[in-house]
Amino acid sequence: MLNHVSGARLIYKRISSIFCALAALLILPGIFATTLAQETSKSGAVAPSQGFMDPAGPVAAAQLSHFGTISLIMAALVVIPIFIAIPLILIRYRRGARGAYKPDWEFNWGVELFIWGLPVVIIILLATALWKDTHKYDPYAPLGEDPLQIQVVSLDWKFIFLYPEQGVATVNLLALPEKRPVTLTLTSGTVMQSFMVPRLAGQIYTMAGMTTKLNLIADEPGTYLGRNMQYNGTGFAAQSFRTEVMTNDAFTAWAEKMRNAPKQLNWQGYETLLKPSIVREPMLYSSFDPDLFNKIIASFAPERLNMTADMHKQHGHQEVAKVNQ
Repeated sequence: MLNHVSGARLIYKRISSIFCALAALLILPGIFATTLAQETSKSGAVAPSQGFMDPAGPVAAAQLSHFGTISLIMAALVVIPIFIAIPLILIRYRRGARGAYKPDWEFNWGVELFIWGLPVVIIILLATALWKDTHKYDPYAPLGEDPLQIQVVSLDWKFIFLYPEQGVATVNLLALPEKRPVTLTLTSGTVMQSFMVPRLAGQIYTMAGMTTKLNLIADEPGTYLGRNMQYNGTGFAAQSFRTEVMTNDAFTAWAEKMRNAPKQLNWQGYETLLKPSIVREPMLYSSFDPDLFNKIIASFAPERLNMTADMHKQHGHQEVAKVNQ
């Protein structure tokens, strides 16, 4: 009897050690990545890990909370019970243990209710959390009064940012004032892409000939990484942009300084940017055509502006014909 007890304890210790090691391998990388992101963000540099685990705005913070809720449900109803059940089953039903051998066993109401009831409970809890947070954090819903309006155009392999209120434009530089609601109106001048600044908000798709919207708020000044999350060719890995969050006074000063930039963005300039290329450093424009964003959208429906039939062949991978007004 003592030999059986000692053997069971030894098996249990070994199994427990294996599961603890596996848990550490799964958890520690996330802890190190979060710590690294926090330390590098304090220094003002773009952190190697710029994920939503270190939120810098209410939207990203809400997403982290939602992620925690889902993880808690899965851990409480799936992961932890499995970690407990497997060692118990191995110990109870090992050779020579007390587990009864029933080769003709067919049915048990308790087992049936458990194996069917638990998945139903999991689905209900996950669906409830998802439904609630999906409507609560609708990306189209404004987050406050007087939001800063920014128009975003995704290209291969760069992003154009148009500031209608300030009358300036940038490429691969998103400048934001802290604690002010921001409404991004997005479209694509080429294939479908996915816009995301992980520390500020979730991803939103950009599609040619139509617009989507994303509302966000940045809580504190800093430099954050944004990028395209949808594969779109050989330059995909390099399609990222810098997001500079600054105080309101600094943002006003930045906009004033931008008006002295030497370049202006018109349709001809857009045609140049439309060609697939990688932009290593941000490009600044002191002004842009106020109707440029609408023209980009309309270029995929030529009948709207009586455009020529060959405009936007292959959705931006050939040069765009001039717009006929």
